[in-house]
Amino acid sequence: MSLAASDPLFAGSIPEIYDTYLVPLIFAPYALDLAERVAAEPVRTVLEIAAGTGVATRALADRLSGDVAITATDLNRPMVDHGAARGTSRHVTWRTADAMALPFEDGSFDTVICQFGVMFFPDRVGAYAEIRRVLRSGGRIIFNVWDRIENNEFAQAVTDGVATVFPDDPPRFLPRTPHGYHEQTLIEGELRAAGFDVLEGFETLDARSVAASPAVPAIAYCQGTPLRNEIEKRDPLRLAEATEAAATVMSDRFGSNEVDGLIRGFVVSARCC
Repeated sequence: MSLAASDPLFAGSIPEIYDTYLVPLIFAPYALDLAERVAAEPVRTVLEIAAGTGVATRALADRLSGDVAITATDLNRPMVDHGAARGTSRHVTWRTADAMALPFEDGSFDTVICQFGVMFFPDRVGAYAEIRRVLRSGGRIIFNVWDRIENNEFAQAVTDGVATVFPDDPPRFLPRTPHGYHEQTLIEGELRAAGFDVLEGFETLDARSVAASPAVPAIAYCQGTPLRNEIEKRDPLRLAEATEAAATVMSDRFGSNEVDGLIRGFVVSARCC
């Protein structure tokens, strides 16, 4: 499925809700894992693409030594502003940048990371080629993608819940984009087409998504992601109703108190010669 125009748009109140609800719900464990992988070999310069509000950026700042230069970028200025305002444990350079045209010299970085962002690239081969360009010889790209939505239980429940509000035209942001890019052969083929010579790994990484109530995942997905844009495009007055419908399905499947569900992503790494 191709991207919708609103898929990469994280603006308005989305950054704050995203950081408050969605980051601890699904992103935090993968951020820590990425930081450990970066720290596993000597690096001097690290670039993060699609940094969002900075969960992986903060993990990098905490894990890497102070002499490693970290640059965090995102296409959406509101996300960059939110991440920079929240801060990190040490200096990080924050910039707005488009992965399709990175504002850096050739060979500027030892490692490039991207946590659950490559799915939003309108031309993934082109973006991978840009990443390869700014990597030094022997440099690495490490990134995450989500598995299919059926293996990410809260995202599936929210999608099903929102569909009850718009049965004739259900919003498909979650299965289309965050959970729409998970085929290993496709990903490896696009990396090779962009010039990555050594494909080092495609590793499944399961975690648990835990929230105090069914309302938390409903708010996180319906109001803290571009799913909100799709809901409001259909009817700007029905966001609360759609969120409540998602919470109802969450409650039906996981209970009315603390909820716990599977999240499954992949860690992909490749190197250029």
